[in-house]
Amino acid sequence: MDSNVEAAMTAPGEWHPLPDRARTLYVIGGLWWALPPLALAFAGVTFGDAAPGATGAWLAGAAIVGALFGCWRGWRVWKRTGWMLDEAGFSLRRGQWWYRETRVPQSRVQHLDVRRGPLQRRFGLSTLVIHTAGTRHNAVSVDGLDADDAQRLRDALARQDDDDDAD
Repeated sequence: MDSNVEAAMTAPGEWHPLPDRARTLYVIGGLWWALPPLALAFAGVTFGDAAPGATGAWLAGAAIVGALFGCWRGWRVWKRTGWMLDEAGFSLRRGQWWYRETRVPQSRVQHLDVRRGPLQRRFGLSTLVIHTAGTRHNAVSVDGLDADDAQRLRDALARQDDDDDAD
């Protein structure tokens, strides 16, 4: 089976989605959204006029609402993230309402890192970090890439940089 990187090299200019395995990590990461409503409910119960029996219901309800919102938001972020590799460099796009597309020209690539946390290793995923020349926004990070794709992207971008240096 061809990887997304090999497909990107043979058909440049096409956007590639993150793998389905990354969806799980994005949804798990969204669970952090349970904390703000939980904290507000806790503060309201602690400093408010809530009945003693209502405390658990308020806290549980707030945690459930926050967790559901976070899972939904994590799924949307995963679904709306894509990358593209072509002769000129690397592109990353995210979002729907606040749409952001980042273009990293090959000439700006300084060095590349591949990072893998414990959960990413469990799901066979990696984070590719592209460090660029300049001081403002000097790195582009792509979470949730297939581990093999991240390695191949790193190698392809480094190879392009080496080819430019040979000229």
